[in-house]
Amino acid sequence: MKFQLLALSAAVAISASATAADLKPAVVFDMGGKFDKSFNEGVYNGVERFKKETGIKYKEFEVTNPAQREQAVRKMAQRKADPVISVGFAQASAVEKASKAYPDTRFTIIDMVVDQPNVQSVVFKEQEGSFLVGMLAAMKSESKVVSFVGGMDIPLIRRFNCGYVQGAKYAVNNVEVISNMTGTTPAAWNDPGKGGELAKSQFDRGSDVVFAAAGATGAGVYQAAKDAGKFAIGVDSNQNHLHPGTMLTSMTKQVDIAAYNSFKAAQDGTWKPGINVLGLAEGGVDWALDEHNKDLITPEMKAAVEQAKADIIAGKIVVHDYMADNTCPAMN
Repeated sequence: MKFQLLALSAAVAISASATAADLKPAVVFDMGGKFDKSFNEGVYNGVERFKKETGIKYKEFEVTNPAQREQAVRKMAQRKADPVISVGFAQASAVEKASKAYPDTRFTIIDMVVDQPNVQSVVFKEQEGSFLVGMLAAMKSESKVVSFVGGMDIPLIRRFNCGYVQGAKYAVNNVEVISNMTGTTPAAWNDPGKGGELAKSQFDRGSDVVFAAAGATGAGVYQAAKDAGKFAIGVDSNQNHLHPGTMLTSMTKQVDIAAYNSFKAAQDGTWKPGINVLGLAEGGVDWALDEHNKDLITPEMKAAVEQAKADIIAGKIVVHDYMADNTCPAMN
């Protein structure tokens, strides 16, 4: 995977190459757990791949409440773990404090930027991948009403939502998009019951395709879609296999590659701090097509979305980033 390094806090890698004997990597998973079938699990798959390939074990901790984040990240550094991967934007404050307290420890945070000389920040252009699945949703919809269920109402999730709306309206000008967020606290990432209720209410309003960007809450959305005979779109990991025939596609973020590369670069002596921004051009986001959903995607749908993907990479289509100005013109 090609990473585009947009900014560096330091010009050289912090340490020389490490052997299996002295590399002590660690990962702090966020709320929802490492088997959330979404974001955390993608990171888990990446670090597991590293362990299987190298034989190097890693320390891990699963955060179950917000108060644990700083303590967990700090404890990993105290135990001489290096590098330490922190999963999710919510760990930014914990990483910033720990990186200052332990300047010789390398930290990688996925989904947020922490500007410290020993921190590698990996972020994604979620709006670009969401644009593509929005197109597929609108083209698949018979009612011309599609919907979105977000997890915690934060700018990052509104970035997904805005990209989805842009893609849907690009494909079908008169499509209606219904959007709901699960909540305003971290509990919104792990509430399948609420996710299912929101999806059902959207189906009652005419939606026949729903995109969930809600962590473990998405499981309830997908089940509701299956029960109602509607289509759902997965997020972060390829979730097409969860309910074959229901899952239209998934908007994938290669968090597994980001996690694997952090550990691998530390082992090879090529780890660098700074910001990696990964979009369609870098292979950081995409839509998923496999044996589970190939019969749901027509040749015309595939051709249209692949053309749009090429146009985004070429700069012919510019997908507005909600987080650039906290607005979504497509929703006005």
